[in-house]
Amino acid sequence: MLRMGSTPREWADGSTIRLDRQDPYLRLQSITIFVRDLDRSLGFYVDQLGFQLVFDARDQPRRRWITVAPPDGTSNLTLCAPEPDSEECKLIGRSTQITFVTEDVLAKFREWSKRGVRFNFAPRLKRLKHGVHVRAPQSAASAQNSEHGPIWGGVFTRFKDLDGNSFSLVSFDEVTRAVEAQRRAIAEKREAERRAAQELEIAKQVQARLFPQTLPPLRTLEYAGICHQARQVGGDYYDFLDLGSDRLGFVIGDISGKGIAAALLMANLQANLRSQCAIALDQPQRLLQSVNRLFCENTTDGAFATLFFAEYDDAARRLRYANCGHLSALLLRRDNTLDRLDSTATVLGIFKKWNCAIAESQLFPGDTLALYTDGITESFSEAGEEFGEKRLVEALRRHRALSSQASLTAVVDEVRQFSPREQHDDITLIIAKCLPS
Repeated sequence: MLRMGSTPREWADGSTIRLDRQDPYLRLQSITIFVRDLDRSLGFYVDQLGFQLVFDARDQPRRRWITVAPPDGTSNLTLCAPEPDSEECKLIGRSTQITFVTEDVLAKFREWSKRGVRFNFAPRLKRLKHGVHVRAPQSAASAQNSEHGPIWGGVFTRFKDLDGNSFSLVSFDEVTRAVEAQRRAIAEKREAERRAAQELEIAKQVQARLFPQTLPPLRTLEYAGICHQARQVGGDYYDFLDLGSDRLGFVIGDISGKGIAAALLMANLQANLRSQCAIALDQPQRLLQSVNRLFCENTTDGAFATLFFAEYDDAARRLRYANCGHLSALLLRRDNTLDRLDSTATVLGIFKKWNCAIAESQLFPGDTLALYTDGITESFSEAGEEFGEKRLVEALRRHRALSSQASLTAVVDEVRQFSPREQHDDITLIIAKCLPS
């Protein structure tokens, strides 16, 4: 028979092991208490004293033992029912010389008394002044107000279990102060964590609103985008900008760093692009130069972003683009050939004096355009393999008959199945399909 009340690490060691120590770990594990009936005693220690069951086992066919522990304790009591007429049987009902410490003896005395625990006497005060030990039967409050003014004080009592085994229950001023300080520290830590989690959730909701909420309609192109963040907020960015005159801007970017810092830079980049996009129609280079300058001015040294910006002409089915240090966009032609839209400029945010080249590509009915971040291609399998561009192209080919939204979902599902572990980077993908005439 084997029954545990907690995990193996917990029953092996009720406390946190300090791994920063150089000397071997050492603490008191268990003290044996001899009882007459294990099940009856287990009810006393668990139901009346509020102890936790740690272990219930047999090491021999007829020899059973149970281990219990105080709720906040690091040492255990092992309950053992010896054979009748054995030497161990004579140890039942003795003074155990075991002392339990609590922050409030009076509160524990009242609680356990209501549960039927037998105390030898009501809690008493112990005082110590100038090395002299004094025991006073008066209440703790009156003793604290006495003229002695103890440097150290404590309250104690004794109680018995069902077999007459006796234990001491004490509290010390130092223990109470330490417990209160620890509780305050834990409460402050939990409140700080709660506020941080709340603020992070607000940041997540705000950032979610920065992604496109509507898709400007096009006659010749069907498109969709998605971003799955590795953390609650992240540095990947995609956008669809209505440039007017039947033109749509496709944007995808990857900000250096992760978490809140990257999210703030992402919001800055998005604000710069949206505020400057009016000049994109005739002068996309000027737009990107302005965005780069503002990004340099508003960010710290070392921060940068890769960016793919494309302007799609709905009437001409023409794509003009600038790839600023980003991964090559993939243009899967209707005949299954592949065009890679490679880099035409360096990343944003490093050089204030910066320029870029604009490239063009003609789209035809049946073509599929895919823009993505490295969260897709750099997802790793459990065997350490990278998803890579080749698998992405194969996935796009498999799902090319689907709508843009359905194809998007299918590709991302493949990435997640390939890399089932915790996601370490943002996964962002845009898929656009050129419609028949």
